[in-house]
Amino acid sequence: MTTDTDLSWLLIIPRVPSEPSRHRVAVWRELRRIGAVPAASGAWTIPDLPAFTEPLSNLRSTAESGGGSLVVLKVEPHGDGDVSALSDAFVGIRIDEWNEFIADCGKFEAEIDREIAKEKFTFGELEEEEQSLERLRRWQRDLLRRNAIELDITATAAARLEDVTTRLAGYSEMVFAANLPSTATE
Repeated sequence: MTTDTDLSWLLIIPRVPSEPSRHRVAVWRELRRIGAVPAASGAWTIPDLPAFTEPLSNLRSTAESGGGSLVVLKVEPHGDGDVSALSDAFVGIRIDEWNEFIADCGKFEAEIDREIAKEKFTFGELEEEEQSLERLRRWQRDLLRRNAIELDITATAAARLEDVTTRLAGYSEMVFAANLPSTATE
């Protein structure tokens, strides 16, 4: 991870015919998946780092398969605020993503609390909750991969994920206690 002043930036300009729209949408989805952020109308930006640049060949293929092209340019600033505009846009999107992740951790915790309140201690429900936790873990890995600039919010998100992991472990114990015969001897 680095600071925003240490980064070089790339500008990505996808050119894909508007019809059929599925090709343009596929390019936009791939741009978002790799962590690109809109820099201007029709232009996206990413840090010039391997985690972001390695998927560019697939992105280029996606654009070309839709009859389009992909232009990738290295950004050379001409003024003091030029790079900070890209960095600010990138950081803003990342913070929004982390806030959404933290909110989903809260929703997950509330779901576990509802199951406990209803005393729904079934293995099926536990499995669903474990899948939800795994989804959160995958999401965190994806966010960390795109976290090219050090952000304080990542520590908050990690703590939140740890909290819900602990909460699920407690629920898991309740499910097993409710469904397995007691091993106590009389």
